[in-house]
Amino acid sequence: MKIRFGYVSHAISLWDASPAKTLTFTRYQQLSEQERLVKLHHVTKQNLDHTQRMLYYNLGHEIEVYRFSSSIVPLATHPEVRWDFTTPFRKEWQEIGDLVKKKQLRVSFHPNQFTLFTSSQAGITENAVVDMEYHYRMFEAMGIEQKGLINIHIGGAYGDKEQALARFHQNLQSLPAPIKKVMTLENDDKTYTAEETLAACVKETIPFVFDYHHHMANLCETPLEELLPRIFGTWEHVEHTPKIHISSPKTKKEFRSHADFVDPEFIMPFLMLIKEVGQDVDFMIEAKAKDQALLKLVEDISKLRGFKRIGGAQIEVK
Repeated sequence: MKIRFGYVSHAISLWDASPAKTLTFTRYQQLSEQERLVKLHHVTKQNLDHTQRMLYYNLGHEIEVYRFSSSIVPLATHPEVRWDFTTPFRKEWQEIGDLVKKKQLRVSFHPNQFTLFTSSQAGITENAVVDMEYHYRMFEAMGIEQKGLINIHIGGAYGDKEQALARFHQNLQSLPAPIKKVMTLENDDKTYTAEETLAACVKETIPFVFDYHHHMANLCETPLEELLPRIFGTWEHVEHTPKIHISSPKTKKEFRSHADFVDPEFIMPFLMLIKEVGQDVDFMIEAKAKDQALLKLVEDISKLRGFKRIGGAQIEVK
């Protein structure tokens, strides 16, 4: 089996390369009509250029798994701003998409925690749909809407998890079918356990992005060795390798917070478990040191017996 490694959004090893430069709505309001569009274009062009820099950096390090920033386009979903962010940048979006397709990179988005479908307020569900549509439109602009995935959490429990889950399934019906087709769900560190998330994934035929750190912070009754084959089973209907989120606690006191790097000892039990299962997986590293944490973890794991490094960001498990 093989493990590929990826990271989130920003290769901190690159100078001034953030793909998430911003324009606040407050600042936007202070500008004239003409200045607003100029500024929106300027910031978006920077973020697109930096995203492309990130992809070339990844290729240079043989990193095939990458999560795009959700903040490439400033104020894209703001109700008073929403603007055409695809037409002026057709060339840039297409270049990114062509690179993804040519090099067969695995890419994704992860909207923020406010993109949820468990609320009883219609406005929150409507905003969630708008945000999912924004991410899907970026994939469409790249020409990879059938290749990328959009990962979210189930949402809040609002004091009644059973009712919230019922609303999740009901509210999810408002999501356009093409977008639902490319969405995934992830377990939480406080609310929905791996077992509860798995049940929702099975019911909706949605792949499950398992987060090991969240699982350790929010354990369920069923042992992981029993859940894991079922988790992997949620990926059988899509042409993607199962994806796992990997991070480790900042401290014992701040267990839910992500450390700068990934502690190999923390994930060792999980490594041994997937080795036993023998399923190819992709690890998305969610550490503060991002690309540097990825490369260090690959090096650390490659020193273990039975784990052989076969690329810049790929391990073969024997």
